[in-house]
Amino acid sequence: MLRETFAQWGLPKRLRVDNGTPWGSSGDLPPDLALWILGLGVGMHWNHPRCPQENGVIERSQGTAKNWADPSACISVQQLQEALDRMDHIQRELYPVEGQLSRRQLWPGLEHSGRRYTRAWERQHWNLPCALEHLSGYAVTRHVSPDGRIMLYNRAYYVGIIHKGKTVYVMLDPQELRWLITDTNGCQLRCPEAKELNATTIQNLQVARSTADSQRKRRHATKVQ
Repeated sequence: MLRETFAQWGLPKRLRVDNGTPWGSSGDLPPDLALWILGLGVGMHWNHPRCPQENGVIERSQGTAKNWADPSACISVQQLQEALDRMDHIQRELYPVEGQLSRRQLWPGLEHSGRRYTRAWERQHWNLPCALEHLSGYAVTRHVSPDGRIMLYNRAYYVGIIHKGKTVYVMLDPQELRWLITDTNGCQLRCPEAKELNATTIQNLQVARSTADSQRKRRHATKVQ
């Protein structure tokens, strides 16, 4: 849906989004969707958790859409979508907001950002270093499990059984593409390769392994040990 939106309206310079799934992770590592957007050269601004008033215009717009489209009167998703499309058309192109002018007449520059987007453009210009550079700015904590592991994007990384129960810090080295795992004193414990961070996994939103798959992998590893 975002690709369709970008194709119609152009790439924005920045997206202002909520802090929860799927946009954010409330202070932890950014999710797949955010990494993909960053690789497009679009900045991300996360609102503070549980502060919808920081995006008040959007919240108000959603309320207006609900009032105008009347979802309770729609008998299918398709009918609701048609009602929302009609509402958008009226709000944007017909409803006067200043004298007799509509929003489209008042702000014609908003019809397109000027930053052209197509799938072909994305295949040629999507930028992995942009996503990795942003990710390298995070330092997150993890608690080492009884079997000496931590979880990153629902993937288990072995730190060492001697560190079980400890809190560790995790950062990304974007040049070497490795996770840097240190103790609370800054001493490096491990630097495993971050194999899940590549253009294919990010663009297909497959950086984070599903929870069920992750649990299955961990059970298998425990049996092998």
